[in-house]
Amino acid sequence: MIRYFTAHPTAANLLMLLLIFLGISVLPDIKRETFPEVKAYSLQVNVPYPGATPADVEQGICLPLEDALDGISFIEEKVCEARQNLGLMTIKMLEQGDFVKFTDDVKTAIDGINEFPDNAEEPVVTEKGRTQHVISIALTADLPRSELKTLAENLKQRILQHPQIPLVKIAGFSERQLRVQVSQENLRRYGLDLQQLVNLINKQDLDLPLGSIETGNSETQLRFSDERRSALELAELVILTGEHGNEIRLGEIATIIDTFEQVEDKVEFNGRPAALLKIEKNTIDDSLDVLAAVEKIITAESARLPAGVSLDITQDATSIVKDRINMLLTNAWQGLLLVFATMWLFFTVRYAFWVVMGLPVSFLASAFVLGHMGITINMISMVALLLALGILMDDAIVIAESIGSQLKKGLRPMQAAVEGTKTVARGVASSYATTLCIFIGLVFIQGDLGQILKVIPIVLISVISVSLIEAFFILPNHLHHSLAHGEKKQPSGFRVKFEKKFEHLRTRTYVLVEKIIHYRYAFIGAVIALFFLSVSMLASGILQFSAFPNVEGDRVQAQILMPAGTPLKQTEQIVSKLLDSLEQTSNTLQQDEDLILVKSYAVSFNQNPDAFESGPHLAIIDVDLLSAEIRNTKMQNFINLWRDNTGTVPDALTLSFKEPSIGPSGRAIQIRLTGNDLDQLAQASYELQTWLSGYPGVNNLLDDLRPGKPEFTLKLKEGAYNLGIDAQTIATQVRSAFQGNKVLETNVELETFEITVMLTPDSRDEFADFDNFPIVHPTSGAIIPLSTVAEITATRGYSRIGRYNNQRAVTVYGDIDATINNTNKVMKDLTKRWLPDFQQRYPDIKLSQEGETKNSAITQQSMMRAFVFGLLGVFLLLSFQFRSYVEPVIVLVAIPLALIGTIWGHLLMGLSFTMPSMLGFVSLAGIVVNDSILLVEFVKKRILEGHSVHQAAAKASYDRFRAVFLTSVTTIAGMTPLLFESSLQAQVLIPLATSIVFGIATSTLLVLFVLPCLYTILEDFGLAKSRKETHPETEIEATPAAGH
Repeated sequence: MIRYFTAHPTAANLLMLLLIFLGISVLPDIKRETFPEVKAYSLQVNVPYPGATPADVEQGICLPLEDALDGISFIEEKVCEARQNLGLMTIKMLEQGDFVKFTDDVKTAIDGINEFPDNAEEPVVTEKGRTQHVISIALTADLPRSELKTLAENLKQRILQHPQIPLVKIAGFSERQLRVQVSQENLRRYGLDLQQLVNLINKQDLDLPLGSIETGNSETQLRFSDERRSALELAELVILTGEHGNEIRLGEIATIIDTFEQVEDKVEFNGRPAALLKIEKNTIDDSLDVLAAVEKIITAESARLPAGVSLDITQDATSIVKDRINMLLTNAWQGLLLVFATMWLFFTVRYAFWVVMGLPVSFLASAFVLGHMGITINMISMVALLLALGILMDDAIVIAESIGSQLKKGLRPMQAAVEGTKTVARGVASSYATTLCIFIGLVFIQGDLGQILKVIPIVLISVISVSLIEAFFILPNHLHHSLAHGEKKQPSGFRVKFEKKFEHLRTRTYVLVEKIIHYRYAFIGAVIALFFLSVSMLASGILQFSAFPNVEGDRVQAQILMPAGTPLKQTEQIVSKLLDSLEQTSNTLQQDEDLILVKSYAVSFNQNPDAFESGPHLAIIDVDLLSAEIRNTKMQNFINLWRDNTGTVPDALTLSFKEPSIGPSGRAIQIRLTGNDLDQLAQASYELQTWLSGYPGVNNLLDDLRPGKPEFTLKLKEGAYNLGIDAQTIATQVRSAFQGNKVLETNVELETFEITVMLTPDSRDEFADFDNFPIVHPTSGAIIPLSTVAEITATRGYSRIGRYNNQRAVTVYGDIDATINNTNKVMKDLTKRWLPDFQQRYPDIKLSQEGETKNSAITQQSMMRAFVFGLLGVFLLLSFQFRSYVEPVIVLVAIPLALIGTIWGHLLMGLSFTMPSMLGFVSLAGIVVNDSILLVEFVKKRILEGHSVHQAAAKASYDRFRAVFLTSVTTIAGMTPLLFESSLQAQVLIPLATSIVFGIATSTLLVLFVLPCLYTILEDFGLAKSRKETHPETEIEATPAAGH
């Protein structure tokens, strides 16, 4: 096949064009996003329970859910939140399970629950993580909220008509409500209670099919339709007959208000009333295509909206996608140029061009494979391609060198191309197999971080597999023509001078290797000492570890949490103070009059994702900043200054300044406490937060167990039942008075309306003396004070009760300023100094570390398992190839040598060691071992020629210096632009590039000296193979490539 494609005038080019065409054909369909999709493998169950306290929800919703789900296979964790009016459970599946079957099992179990309270609504089961936020549109207008909501609903429907936009959610409004408010005085006048009024409205407000009438050949449908869907229509509804036979309408005894269920659920954008239309995409949609569609829609809609109504883009999650793709593309072509320049130093321009040309061909062909595997264009897949820039050159360099050596033996270009490729084909395949052993294991790393990082080995496996085809069947044909074209040309003066200088370096290295072999034990001892010193840098914390590098974004949030029961007006005052300090911060950091640092801000009341509750005591300010590539300040500096300018906020439980989470690592601090006693858990949480607050850089500490609103607990008194009053009567009348009674829920055009009957605010305020709340006797209509028939106890419960795997739980959250401290360091110190005493004082409470600590541990453990299995695979292959158990160990020595460079590289670059760093090192193992393979092969070759082991080891470094040097330099050249990238967008990728560049540089340098010493030491102990023991099939022609 190699001869056929080399000799055929068109076959190689046709194959190349086919590979290019396949790649180009799928490029438009490959989606673009920031990170690869992380499958949540989680289901969420929502069970509304109107009017219920968290304690009621725990007993009535959480416990039945937990009982029903016990025994379902592959459940990793069950987390239930008992909130005011709502039970919320999240069920996460182990990655080994079948998610479709898991979902069916969960739904079946929930459908079989009969213990939910009567007032609880039907449970709704949804899959988490099916959609991702892309961007928001702020619709602002100085209009009544009902009109603003109608505008937003109409705009939403027009947006959804665009094929690129699958989902739009409107934020800033609760459910629309027609509220029928009646005074206690009118109820008494007409002899009614609230429930009776609800029944009267239901009897009159009807829309029912009545059957049909058949007359001859026709049929007429019958329907009774007298629905009232506006405040005016409801006011005209006849509900009673007066003493004189007159009709009494609802509007005569009640006031009907068109309003929203929760007045605190509102949004302001740049100080004006607004509706936020949040655009989301499915996992198969392209973020930038969605953005382009939104921009077109805004342009078109702005022209048709009424005067005073404006549309603005905010909360743009695509900005980092564009910035990162542009940054990586820039680094890619810069790396490609550096690789070409490196090749040009050693080969002719034409020869170097065709060697480098294999890169775009391999990339495009692999795009065809990756596109059909669902791999997207993201910052992880693109850094894998950057890594491939250098790796893919190794096969081409080995083949190109082999062809050149055959030409020097006097073969014609055609023969040289064929024979040169054939002689190294076995070695290239062997090198490919060893690299594959490492990368295949990495495909199966686990955890959320693992789902992100495993894209790198998937991409590399695809690319190196395709490049093997290009190297064997396309490259030899092109090099054959290049050699024929330049056969009669004399090398330039620069080429002669460069080759002379390089040969001098090669000779000097050979001399140095011979000297070091004489002092081999001292040298190996020094290298071992350097290795342990390097590892101690990481183990001691001098080189700090963090799960994932900080990703600089363009949004910052201030999250406000006041005590439960705080009125909306007070929360608005706090927001106003924060906006003043935001303006002060922006003015201080302003860099250019034409470039305003704060582009826009949105205030959402009744929102705080860290509070796990709702109410007028919550608010969040979401600020859009200039792009990280334009502004002159880092996000953490902006946050610190905004916090300092704000100062202390009286009465606030927490005030958090933070960047919305980007990336898969989770919260820096997330510690879960589980037990049964909530008061004990609350005390333990307080002590934990107190201890954590003493660490520098720790901020935004908060737990999810907080005091709720003051509460009156009612219990039927003895003797009340004899008066004809039962518990249901009291509960129904009190509930109706303060919670309201839902009449019905219906759709009016594009909106959902709820019709509710409740007492007027004045009537509710009259019951400040709650003991005297009037209970209406169900038969006689007599008024009985509440305290006469019920025991009233004033209590204060919790605003939320959490449960984890059938136990009550409290979770402490927090963030860490990465410029000051490190998550791993804080958690280690906490475990060592604080945890032992805590466990003695609270033996019934179990503590577990979640978030970044847990996620990184899961991925780290699975990565190390994959690494070990990969090394085992490499050992088996090499043992088979070398017919030895000892020589493969020498080859694998390159891996700890690479770790030396990786660790010191991070120290020199001032970086923390992260999960991408670790992945870079593990990937490096599949590359650097091949330098050792080359040297071992040539040591064996020299032994066959009759040299002593000492001479053979030194000569091998000389023989393979050019190949080892060139393959390593091309890999380093491909990654160097990323290594020195100043863009803030590159910070997440620089640790990986650091591992690769410094690891390869150190391993290449030390392998040339360490391996000859080790081989000679083997001879000292009688473990090195002599000429007779060395298999004669091991020839120079079987030399494997320097790496993949």
